Amino acid sequence: MLDIGKTNIKLTALDEGAGVLAEARCANAAVNLPPYRQHDVERIWHWLLETLRAWAGRFDVRAIVPVTHGATAALVGACDHDLALPVLDYEAELPEAGYQAVRPPFANTCSPALPAGLNLGRQLHWQQQAHADGFQRARHILLYPQYWAWRLSGVAASELTSLGCHTDLWQPHARAYSSLVSAMGWEPLMPPLHSAGAVLGVLLPELARQTGIRADCRIICGIHDSNASLLRHLDGGRKTVLSTGTWVIAAAINAPPQTLNESLDMLANVSAYGTPVSCMRFMGGREFSVLTGAEQQVCKVADLVHIIARGTLATPCFAAIGGPFAGQQGRLLGPQPRTAPERYALATLYCALMTDYCLAQMDPDAPVVVEGSFTANPYFAAVLAALRPGRHVTVSDDASGTTSGGWMLATGKPLPAAPELRPASALHLPGLAAYARHWRDICCAPHATL
Repeated sequence: MLDIGKTNIKLTALDEGAGVLAEARCANAAVNLPPYRQHDVERIWHWLLETLRAWAGRFDVRAIVPVTHGATAALVGACDHDLALPVLDYEAELPEAGYQAVRPPFANTCSPALPAGLNLGRQLHWQQQAHADGFQRARHILLYPQYWAWRLSGVAASELTSLGCHTDLWQPHARAYSSLVSAMGWEPLMPPLHSAGAVLGVLLPELARQTGIRADCRIICGIHDSNASLLRHLDGGRKTVLSTGTWVIAAAINAPPQTLNESLDMLANVSAYGTPVSCMRFMGGREFSVLTGAEQQVCKVADLVHIIARGTLATPCFAAIGGPFAGQQGRLLGPQPRTAPERYALATLYCALMTDYCLAQMDPDAPVVVEGSFTANPYFAAVLAALRPGRHVTVSDDASGTTSGGWMLATGKPLPAAPELRPASALHLPGLAAYARHWRDICCAPHATL
């Protein structure tokens, strides 16, 4: 499985029982090159081929599943591997350029108006205006997982989880393209729709020769990473799945009908089965790193208690884009943390408070399942449980839901064994309830003073 996240890239070899045989990683970063900030797709491509070449003698690779972050698309030309324009990074600052005049209403797309290029429609609209010559060369608009599937198989496809990821391109309830697609003349550029688990073809013969991977290796259409994590939870039960990484995304599975609040960065993503899933998110992994700094040192319970007792608060936002408090400037209030463990404690409290706020807006009484990178934090789930007394919080023993989802797509089977869900025991943190109330009062009234 090829997992391209905003911060890291991972290639994982899985056996027939979904066990991990091997894993390779490398850092991912956008590059500032003309004509705009862009993804370094050629570096990713060469790393992928080198890793596959190294694995060819060790594993019988029968299928490759691309899983990537959202809000990204490639404009590909008529020639093999040809990009009509570089792949734009969604964190690039874009001018408004009249986009609001053609943007579909939130009621239709369930896609909130977001900053930078987080609405993919805004990226494409700007590229079409600012780089018209390159845009006219485009033969297809490929969402990011399908771009990598195309490079591996030569087959162009569209897919719902990436189309429905706050792009402004899709109407999840109508299961149809939005008015933006027709208004901008993009329909001819959208390849046929395929399911995330569809086999688009086999590895291109040239790539099979270069890497030594078997010629009949199946290339799967691919999926948006948060939706890959959701796959194993789409069993009919009511729960909120907390996918944690660069983004923390709360997905309310089988929640009662609710009104989404666009101003709070609430949205409907689209599951691998094409159904809308109410979500809310913030850039938690990025903000955690900003708060801890370069030196991350796990705290102790005493550090959490100390931060609360001193009234040291971190209030949003420490990332430039996304989240329910987008546009507010992050602040550290009260005595400043002095050590790396204290910074880790403050970051943990901040992310737990932000998560609790999001959960309260979604399906507040539903059981919560924590998975992803925050499962490695020994206190995050325990603090979250303390903030939500009487509500069930569990932690998945499998930190990579994307890997499990990729295996399910490749095999068309449910997981051989469901991941163990470990109950999170609420930490006893004196003063936490008052600390949380004070934090919410400041966040919801950003000009309030201590």
